Amino acid sequence: MQSFYAERFERDMGCTEAEWLGWLPNAIGDHFWKLQDHSAGVRIGEGALGLTWQAGAPRVIALMRIPRLLVSFRFAGLDEAQRYAFMKRFDLYMQRGGG
Repeated sequence: MQSFYAERFERDMGCTEAEWLGWLPNAIGDHFWKLQDHSAGVRIGEGALGLTWQAGAPRVIALMRIPRLLVSFRFAGLDEAQRYAFMKRFDLYMQRGGG
């Protein structure tokens, strides 16, 4: 998790679009959101978050292939503290680990 989230940033996610769409509702929580083709809009108080995504070429490590989803985050009308509060939950729900 980061300590600061800019108004606009991109992420390279190691997942398929189907996986992303399965995780997205829990990551967004109780905020109203609307799903569109390769994008979603999220209402956060008086502000909003626009998400867009597209599949990228898989990451290849030896014989392993990891899917990639290129995701853009665009906040509007939210200050630094509000962005941080939303992304703290979002990142915890999107976090995947091995062990």
